[in-house]
Amino acid sequence: MAKTLEQGFDTFISWLEPLTSEHQKAISHKASVQRCLENKHNCTRMFETGSFGAGTGVRHKSDTDYFAVFPAANLWENSVYTLRQIKESLQETFPRTDGIVVNSPAVRIPFGNYASEMLEITPCCTNGTVNTAHGNFYKYHIPDGLGGWHDSSPSAFNAYVKHHDKRLGGKLKPLIQLVKAWKYYNNTPISSFYLEVRVTKYAEGESSIIYDIDLYRFFKYLNDNELPSINDPLGISGRIAACSTDDKYNTSLTKVKADFKRAEEAYNVRDSNLDKCFERWNIFFNSEFPNR
Repeated sequence: MAKTLEQGFDTFISWLEPLTSEHQKAISHKASVQRCLENKHNCTRMFETGSFGAGTGVRHKSDTDYFAVFPAANLWENSVYTLRQIKESLQETFPRTDGIVVNSPAVRIPFGNYASEMLEITPCCTNGTVNTAHGNFYKYHIPDGLGGWHDSSPSAFNAYVKHHDKRLGGKLKPLIQLVKAWKYYNNTPISSFYLEVRVTKYAEGESSIIYDIDLYRFFKYLNDNELPSINDPLGISGRIAACSTDDKYNTSLTKVKADFKRAEEAYNVRDSNLDKCFERWNIFFNSEFPNR
């Protein structure tokens, strides 16, 4: 039970934090995957990216993502073909693991019941470095979903998020977790990376974060602008779409519009009717938000 809205959000955020045990269980699968890719495709290293790598994962909901680095000569010009070859190699190595699929730009391996044991392996090769306001970082060619390759730099993006999280007193990463929790609890087929970029870009213009107010403002932006694509703020990955298909976009926009109304209702009564405010946020998060 929470007496204040601040306590409600702080409690909820504590529930969203991934467990050390679930992360360690996911990491335990890395060595066998890496051995397969070393033996079959001369993989030189694997490193963690995505939500866990950035510190914005949601308990039991976020995949565990790795970049698998290969010599450029060991990747095919067609990235779709590359993904298919890596998927087949992994299937040969893990014949009892059902559901290994290409999920561009990665190959997805479901090792357990929780999403954290759903490993997403993105094949890549180094493509020089990128100089940003937050330092110099390696960048990589990764599949672009269309058969080609485009640049990505997880370390540069993580430094960008970390910079603004520190500037905002450690409240940006929890805000990202809240937005991702909305996505997962409502089965919204919107890109997690898009949300992470969009929330951080929103936060660039803020001097402080108050979770319920900034959730309302963020969803008002998504609602009013109908889930617009965004240019990579670091100028590395180009244009980032909210969803990978038109069907997913239409579904996501419908959910954004419905849940923005709930966030707006909560915002409008935050100072006058706390019980109703909690009720609206509970509906927004599909009955996962703490009771008052």
